[in-house]
Amino acid sequence: MKKTIKNKIINDPIYGIITLKKGIILELINNPLFQRLRRISQLGLSYLVYPGAHHTRFHHAIGAMHLMQNSINEIKNKGHIITKEEEESLLIAILLHDIGHGPFSHALENSLVKVSHEKLSVIMMEELNYQFSGKLTLSIEIFKNLYSKRFLHQLVSSQLDMDRLDYLRRDSFYTGVTEGNIGTERIIKMFDVVNDNLVVEEKGIYSIEKFLIARRLMYWQVYLHKTVISFEYTLIKILQRARYLVQQNIKIYSSKSIIKFLNKDFTIDDIQENKNMIHEFGEIDDHDIYFCIKEWVKERDYILSSLSKRIILRKPLKIIISENKIEKQFVEKIKKETQKKLKINKEELEYLVFTHSVSNKTYTHNENKINIITKDGVIKDIAESSDQFDVKTLTKIVNKHFICFP
Repeated sequence: MKKTIKNKIINDPIYGIITLKKGIILELINNPLFQRLRRISQLGLSYLVYPGAHHTRFHHAIGAMHLMQNSINEIKNKGHIITKEEEESLLIAILLHDIGHGPFSHALENSLVKVSHEKLSVIMMEELNYQFSGKLTLSIEIFKNLYSKRFLHQLVSSQLDMDRLDYLRRDSFYTGVTEGNIGTERIIKMFDVVNDNLVVEEKGIYSIEKFLIARRLMYWQVYLHKTVISFEYTLIKILQRARYLVQQNIKIYSSKSIIKFLNKDFTIDDIQENKNMIHEFGEIDDHDIYFCIKEWVKERDYILSSLSKRIILRKPLKIIISENKIEKQFVEKIKKETQKKLKINKEELEYLVFTHSVSNKTYTHNENKINIITKDGVIKDIAESSDQFDVKTLTKIVNKHFICFP
């Protein structure tokens, strides 16, 4: 007797029951490249500040797919045509939108390979397309904004996409930072399509304003929290030091899956020319990095050992953040004092005392803008429709500079 393949359901702490459709959706979820996302943290090292933030990219991808299904249903209910093939391809595109993330998500982006997670996601999707005999072709076209129906891509990647709607609410839930708790259901209920563009009905404008405020607050309270920044840059410095030692033929502990990527700085051309590399990269997750860091605590190299201890024992480098650039005199003073106290050379000093900057912008006033449609059918940008914001306030780039030191 032939075994019947059924839909599966999972319990999600945010949305309740989520249905995983039988067929290619379930097959992709069960693929090793996607299952790896269970071992990639959504918020990197943020759990060292917010202890509950242990959710994963797997959680997020499934949640975003659930919101996509709700959005598809809402848009179809309003009389717009989305074919079965387009619907399935949309679900696949959002399901796989983050599949290229490396260990600790954004914290180590461009650290193991000099390629962004977006480009790696496309490469992995193309590899899966090969494995599934071309069934992901339309999904990739939608993901890359090459498909004729523009609004389908906007649901996957825009300033009001399923990615943002899920991660704000999910990250708010797991960190306990309630400012990020947005009304995803109401926003989706307000979706419509006009002239092949995604729009929001005028009565949903206050939900959009809250969404924008929530995103701004979550960035400064969670994603760019000063202690999170300190730990994440410490992790980057650990990988830089490990790579330096390996390339100097100094033996340190490393798992087989990581040593190759420490030996050489691989580019997107290297990965595209060698198809096995994407699978080798796909074998690396948070556990590999953490196991190495635990071992590096015991290394003779002082820099690698001391930085690794800071992660394991939760002892962040001190961090000073300013809206102005850190003065060179102050930086030199800190460097001089640190070098004298620790008796290290100038090269080693760069791993322990360093400056950098972070920036954030609430809204980008460009072709991916959030459009509000009035009762009269007039379409306006959110910055023009809102009585709470103006273009200058919404699009202002906030830069913050910082210095880390022992």
